[in-house]
Amino acid sequence: MANVSNPELSAAYQEVLKDAFDTNWCVFGYEGAQNIVLQGKGNGGLEELKAQLHDDQCQFAYLRVIAGDSESKRAKFVFISWCGDHVGALKRAKMSVHKASVKTVITNFAIEIHATKQEELVEEDIMTKVIKSGGANYSGNTSTN
Repeated sequence: MANVSNPELSAAYQEVLKDAFDTNWCVFGYEGAQNIVLQGKGNGGLEELKAQLHDDQCQFAYLRVIAGDSESKRAKFVFISWCGDHVGALKRAKMSVHKASVKTVITNFAIEIHATKQEELVEEDIMTKVIKSGGANYSGNTSTN
């Protein structure tokens, strides 16, 4: 199990989760082999989040998106496990185990995505998955900002 006791983790998660904050993403990564730490947070949506994901690291990200139509807009949440192309097999295996620990902090999300390349994180694809996960077919006005 990974160490997820750093209070910055739950604080960043709450900032993304709650409407009172502008923060719409946060990224967690490793400090050493077992300690999960906050690596960044911001309010610039998916593109800003993607800039924090590195090809030689395993990281976890939490993203707020807005889905809806003219009648109703709702915040939805995406959990991303990122393992860049230049990460070795042993670290990849550890990440799959550590993900369960991270999910004790990040508990509320509509969809989960595992990505290894930036090209796998496309706003339109993510929004399609979010909409399908809700069982509703929103007709427009969807964004990660």
